[in-house]
This record gives sequence, structure tokens and C-alpha cells, in this order.
Amino acid sequence: MTDHHQPARGKPRVALVTCTEFAELEADDRLVIEPLAARDIAAEPVVWDDPAVDWAGYDLVVLRSPWDYMSRRDDFVAWAARVPRLVNPADVVRWNTDKRYLDELRAAGVPTVPTGWVLPGESWQPPTDDGEYVVKPSISAGSQDTGRYDLADPEHRELAVAHVRRLGDAGRIAMIQPYLNAVDTAGETALLYFAGPQGLAFSHAIRKGPMLSGPDLGTEGLYKPEEISPRTATADQLAVAERTLAVVPGGTDRLLYARVDLIPGPDGTPVLVELELTEPSLFLGYAPGAPDRLAEAIHTHLPHPPT
Repeated sequence: MTDHHQPARGKPRVALVTCTEFAELEADDRLVIEPLAARDIAAEPVVWDDPAVDWAGYDLVVLRSPWDYMSRRDDFVAWAARVPRLVNPADVVRWNTDKRYLDELRAAGVPTVPTGWVLPGESWQPPTDDGEYVVKPSISAGSQDTGRYDLADPEHRELAVAHVRRLGDAGRIAMIQPYLNAVDTAGETALLYFAGPQGLAFSHAIRKGPMLSGPDLGTEGLYKPEEISPRTATADQLAVAERTLAVVPGGTDRLLYARVDLIPGPDGTPVLVELELTEPSLFLGYAPGAPDRLAEAIHTHLPHPPT
């Protein structure tokens, strides 16, 4: 059992933050431990809401898989504000864990999926067109509480209204987006960036297959299984990702990682679905050298990197 109270002497210590359900980290996240050890850095999984943890005993605290915070986001944001040497930083956590940041990015010129918001207590009627729409909470991850509705189907229209009402009754903000059909063919592209000597640098990209097949019927566990494969990023995708990162509040020099999720829009050009700066899967196992690049990024973020 790990003793979180007694810092190892000599080696820098890094906490890889997770949750009780993944107390030993997911297999993909564990891939960074060996490259860190090769740099004489001791890394260990630590559960974010374990009251026994002495966070000050770590040289760096790296957010990885604290995926149970969605139902208590205020607690999580408050926790982040108390933790020294947290990456990504606490103000980024506060901003990025509510998807209303998409409005800020769109206002700054980033092409994003059109998004509407329904606050608790507000009523909502589906658009009059017969397209497909996605309903999900503004604070969510892993496709939890997320549904896809075909508004040409009267039953789906009723289910979409009920979904929005259910979120509102729980005090949650609903977000409404058109379903982009390119998800079913091209899939979603995630571009991964890790810190380097000159700030964030592109590392690798993956493809996610379609995940939403219909109305929200609940999720087993903390996330829906994903169909992942390696992908080569295009110049257009890289350009949109760079535009997105260029307008992150506070700049990106202090970020350890970023994930930019894109889908082809109706005209085929990439649009932003999400910018993941808090606890994204990094898909280290899908690109040669990715675990080593993340380990080097962590090394550069240590307060006093070992020589």
C-alpha cells in the first residue's frame, strides 16, 4: 500500500491523479510510469478525494483520470484550488470543466459545433427541422447522460424534451448540438499536445468511432467504451487545433497537455467538438513514443528538473 505521507528521498515525486474506480490508473495511463522512472522520477497513482493524501509532499500533481467528479464538480474545483503544483492548473480546471467555454472559443473565432444551452427552470422545445440532435449536460465526460435524437421521430422528440427536463430537474445545464453525420463516416479526431521546450507541441492523433446510437439509456461505469485507432492529422485539423489553443485563457505555456477533438462540419472542414484540458484520455498506447513524450513533458514541468 502506498504511503502518501513519507516522501521518497532524492527522487522527484509525481502524483498521477485518479479516482477510486481506477485507483491503480487505467492501463493507458500506466504507460508513462516506466519512462518517468527512466528519468529518475517516482510516479504513483493517487485518488483525488482521499483525505489522507499530503499533496504538498509531491513535486508535481498531474490530473489523469478523476472521472467521478461530474456529480460534485464544485468539490473538485475547490480541491484543485487547494493542491500545490497542479497541472493543468486550478483556474484551467474551473474553466474547462463546464462546456460553456465553447461560447468563448467561438466568440474568439474558433469554428465550433453550434451549441444551445438550457438552464435549470427553463423550458425547451426541439427545433422545427427534422435533423438529429445531441443532448448532454454542460458538465460531463465519457458520454454519460448523453443522447442522440432524430427529430423526425415523434417519440424521439418527446424523449429529447424529457432528457432536457431531467437534466434541469437535477440542477444541470443542458447543451443542445446538431448531430454531425460525419461522425458516422470520418469519425472524430483527437489531436494530442504535450508540453515541450517551446510550449505545447503536437504529439499524435487518434480516431474515435461513432458512439451515440440513440436516446440516452444510461451508461455502465464512468464512460462508454470507445473504438480507437491511430490517425494521421491533416493540415486543416492541425490549423484548427492551433487556432483553438492560441485563444486559451491565460495561454498554453503553463499547460502539461491538451486534447483537441474535431469533427468534419457540413462542408467538410474541421469544427471543434471539445477542448480537453482537465482529465482527457491521452491514448498513449496508440502512437510510438507518446509515453516518452508525456514523461518528458512532466520532467519539464517539475519545479527543479533533475539534471
